[in-house]
Amino acid sequence: MGNASAADAEHAALLKIEKSGAVLTVGLNRPAKRNALNDGIILAIGESFAKLPDDIGAVVIHGVGDHFSSGLDLSELTEHDATEGLRHSQMWHRVFDRIQYSRVPVIAALKGAVIGGGLELACAAHIRVAEPSAYFALPEGQRGIFVGGGGSVRLPRLIGVPRMMDMMLTGRVYSATEGSAYGFAQYLVEEGGALAKAMELAERIASNAPLTNFAVLQALPMIAEANPQTGLLMESLMATVAQSDKEAKRRIRAFLEHRTAKVKPGST
Repeated sequence: MGNASAADAEHAALLKIEKSGAVLTVGLNRPAKRNALNDGIILAIGESFAKLPDDIGAVVIHGVGDHFSSGLDLSELTEHDATEGLRHSQMWHRVFDRIQYSRVPVIAALKGAVIGGGLELACAAHIRVAEPSAYFALPEGQRGIFVGGGGSVRLPRLIGVPRMMDMMLTGRVYSATEGSAYGFAQYLVEEGGALAKAMELAERIASNAPLTNFAVLQALPMIAEANPQTGLLMESLMATVAQSDKEAKRRIRAFLEHRTAKVKPGST
């Protein structure tokens, strides 16, 4: 029990976790290492998503200090043989899957280094908010390694295979402005504003109907990758389930009775 408690305390120290209403913030807390991702912090992230409180409606991931994450802590790779390397990569996959397939939406607030494994972590989130200091890179080619945290699956869906190839082969670094244009992030805000904007979005998202959020997170990606006829059938089934929910009926009734605001330009 003593060893287990010590391990839990060590993992907790690697993250700064706070609750604000229905939003949980998960801060990567290795600022002296530019929030480099070691096994301890990855496992701690996995535990935090495995134990989300029932009253949480959204999660914000951010970096404590000046950087989101400089990526994999390379000191942990020096002694890995092939079997250990495989298990290490699959452990990252399991944790990042918990983020992508979380029951609640996840927003990443990006600043400074968003590199290698840090970029892979950001890609597992559903919405990414960047400030001007953020920069995106995949230096694996120069390090003699390959992405191992799901980047080869998630990142091409955001920016395309050719652009990811370029990053890995040449070491190309994208600025926040370029990143927001090419799909690394959906929002670009003023310096120092990423976390505040992520919290604003998270609070808004947490107020949505839970079943709609579930459908957007779980059904929409599958529909988008299905063949058209399968996708259309899945869409019809999901729409039927969502609109039959009591919460949907309550919200539609409130709109029809003019108790909720209409959609207007510039709402985000």
